[in-house]
Amino acid sequence: MAPSAMSRSNDWTKSLSDAQPVPYWLDDPGRPRPEAALTGAETCDLLVVGGGYSGLWTALIAKERDPERDVVLIEGREVGWAASGRNGGFCAASLTHGLSNGLTRWPDEIHRLEELGARNLDAIEEAVARHGLDCDFERTGEIDVATEPYQARELEEWYGEIRAKGLAEGIEYLDADAVREQVDSPTFRAGLWDRRGVAMVNPAKLAWGLKRACLALGVRVHEHTPALTLKPYGAGMAVRTPYGGVRARTVALGTNIFPNLVRRVRSYTVPVYDYALMTEPLTDAQLASVGWKNRQGLGDSANQFHYFRLSSDNRILWGGYDAIYPYGGRVRAEYDDRPETYAKLAGHFFTCFPQLEGVRFTHAWGGAIDTCSRFSAFFGTAHRGKVAYAAGYTGLGVGATRFGAEVMLDLLSGERTERTELEMVRRKPLPFPPEPFAWTGIALTKWSLARADAQGGRRNLWLRTMDRLGLGFDS
Repeated sequence: MAPSAMSRSNDWTKSLSDAQPVPYWLDDPGRPRPEAALTGAETCDLLVVGGGYSGLWTALIAKERDPERDVVLIEGREVGWAASGRNGGFCAASLTHGLSNGLTRWPDEIHRLEELGARNLDAIEEAVARHGLDCDFERTGEIDVATEPYQARELEEWYGEIRAKGLAEGIEYLDADAVREQVDSPTFRAGLWDRRGVAMVNPAKLAWGLKRACLALGVRVHEHTPALTLKPYGAGMAVRTPYGGVRARTVALGTNIFPNLVRRVRSYTVPVYDYALMTEPLTDAQLASVGWKNRQGLGDSANQFHYFRLSSDNRILWGGYDAIYPYGGRVRAEYDDRPETYAKLAGHFFTCFPQLEGVRFTHAWGGAIDTCSRFSAFFGTAHRGKVAYAAGYTGLGVGATRFGAEVMLDLLSGERTERTELEMVRRKPLPFPPEPFAWTGIALTKWSLARADAQGGRRNLWLRTMDRLGLGFDS
């Protein structure tokens, strides 16, 4: 490394010297106290397992559909402590991990999927207002930015393709001057601004607000209550917990990356560790140097991509790039902290925004995302329709989990709906192979994606083969 590069690297790591290794969103004095753990035996109509977005939306919508339904929600630790409380806060309309992925996998359904996704995001906005969810909801949209000439060409070609297919409503192409007028970075060469399809939220406050709404509607919530076993019991199901258990007519599983109580579902997901930084609040002068008056979320177009956005107090969250898969798919707390990734992200941040030299990071954190081979959620039932599950959101679950909650409730009701008729709902992704094949395949895919980024987007034989098989790896 040249002396000047070494000096810059040292400056970047100095920006991390005060960063706390905890998620910024959860480091909040307003964090609610947990509800009491379940002790003894309880019965209910619907048991929801998991206190992230998936479980919270399921419990809330179940009570809204039928206020007389007796609903219990159990959470192994505290509501929102995992992915739901530490993500970037991009609440997207897309149900398919982006339009490109959806168009590739479900071309015959994509218009319906886009319509359902838009309705789902509208419903989230309505729920925020109806229940008074204090979560800094801002319907700002998102800009996908190109940082290389080949990415700019691809964005323009993609915009032409989706316009021809009638899928570009609310999306605007921005050339280099136009995108830098929105957010100023010397690395930006073009952008696609989805004006209505994404909202920014404070993710932890959204989870805590949903918990309060559930309690207000009569959902019985028990935290520090992990589900240990799931077995048939008479006409329903029984779940054992450390200090008791619950007998329920039906069960909805929203455990996502954590081991599913239906064992055959486990091979469909792997944990991928994603990392993020949060800056100190920008001064007025610093914010003016960047622009960003419309406060959109942003993401770049590389395979190893970054996502970034403003918080309500004008901090910049900067995350992504590294997607770390631990051998054997283990989920462990020690993987949540990765200084070598933080240093890499800091360097990328100041390359993107050199005008912010001297800004310091206050928080640095990571955590596991449940990734599946098609990048978007899958659904199903077990135990003769008495148990439903949804998993595999692959980092885009802030909005899509509400749709998944409706799918689970539809499946448990046994009714055919416009959601349950979707091919996306009826079919599952390909499962991941056992070790060491999973680790080897994922490592080769990550190497190939990095090589494609470095070679003008050219995909090698491995990636082209994966594309043909409908397989992938993403965070």
